[in-house]
Amino acid sequence: MILAGGIGVRAGLGMPKQLARIAGKTIIEHTIGAVHGSPLVDEIIVMMEPDHLGAVRDLTVTGKYPKLTTILPGGATRNETSQLALAHLGDAELKVLFHDAVRPFVNHRILQDCVEALDSYAAVDTAIPSADTIIEVAHGGDVITDVPVRDHLRRGQTPQGFLLSTIRRAYAAANTDPDFVATDDCSVVLRYAPDVPIFVVAGADENMKITQGIDVFIADKLFQLKSADPAGFEAADREKAMLGKTVVVFGGNSGIGLSIFEAAQLYGADVFAFSRSTTDTHVEKHEDVEFALSEVYRQSGRIDYVVNSAGILEVGNVEDFTQEAVENMLDVNLLGPIIIARAALPYLKESQGQLLYFASSSYTRGRANYGMYSATKAATVNLTQSLAEEWQEHGVRVNCINPERTKTAMRVQAFGAEPDDTLLTPEQVALASIDALITDITGQVIDVRRRRG
Repeated sequence: MILAGGIGVRAGLGMPKQLARIAGKTIIEHTIGAVHGSPLVDEIIVMMEPDHLGAVRDLTVTGKYPKLTTILPGGATRNETSQLALAHLGDAELKVLFHDAVRPFVNHRILQDCVEALDSYAAVDTAIPSADTIIEVAHGGDVITDVPVRDHLRRGQTPQGFLLSTIRRAYAAANTDPDFVATDDCSVVLRYAPDVPIFVVAGADENMKITQGIDVFIADKLFQLKSADPAGFEAADREKAMLGKTVVVFGGNSGIGLSIFEAAQLYGADVFAFSRSTTDTHVEKHEDVEFALSEVYRQSGRIDYVVNSAGILEVGNVEDFTQEAVENMLDVNLLGPIIIARAALPYLKESQGQLLYFASSSYTRGRANYGMYSATKAATVNLTQSLAEEWQEHGVRVNCINPERTKTAMRVQAFGAEPDDTLLTPEQVALASIDALITDITGQVIDVRRRRG
């Protein structure tokens, strides 16, 4: 049971928080996907905020989530929503998990532990230790009355799991109490079925609940970190995903672009590289880009991924640049990505593919002597995010790789020799790029960092 009855007042989003988009999907779709991926879950029922049932019903049309069988309107409170869900079930004994729709990072280990614990216990909670000291205050909240021992405290999460007969019995007893109120389902069992021990499964720090507006931004960053970890995919995963795909790389003659070209070929893709030096392709000229893409399509019959790693990095005070140098940097670093996007869209719509850009760690803050470069990279990030939203309806994904300092010829020319242990290699960035291409995320700025320690 995925509980999505809230309207998100505390988040301040102007919509139910479960419908906020992160990494190209609504939060509730991420949650459904995480639960759906567990082989121990047989059926998913969503209890949705009544005015937004259609947003979840649309997910059933795609066929991506066959376990999602039922979408029902939630109640005015958490407990009412849980009881409406229970009323939908039959009389057979079942293992039932209640999970917050706004906890999209639940993992298979937690789900498995909850399901397996119900072999021995009739009620299960998920919790993590509290890193903070918890205080108890008097009514009004101004005076501390107690400081409980932290070793005995846990922070509750979900899923909470029950045998169906147990949670029904607890609610039946609760409904006879005129003063009944509870914030979750385990507290109902604790109070109204005190004979039932509640087993505690270890949760996870990342299994956060998105409640406040700032939580949306934290969750967005967590998705970036997850998607940027090459250790998440094995070579066989990449081969399976890339085999038979067609990849176009602009700026593919050296550095990161060349490494992506080589990695994509290694994993079985049909790869085409274009650059000024090798094919006389200028990304700032729409006729060059359109010709390159049309030739690839003529030869391959499809274009699945378009990667733009072409760029110019020149350092110096803005007043010292010639007008020609200024226009050249803006043309290649900003106009080029726009031209590539416009030309690539028809092909990517057909393949339901992805456009991949590159940012720089400098995009978050302009620094002296390469302000123009930083400005173009900040613009690329904004372009990524806006295109991802515009192209969502076409099924086309747009992401941006943001690598830490990387040892490329362009960087060496700008900054000279630097210690190797302070830089990423182009090959490391290429692997993260391949992994970004084969996932279903969109609208993300994917940080790629050196592994330390």
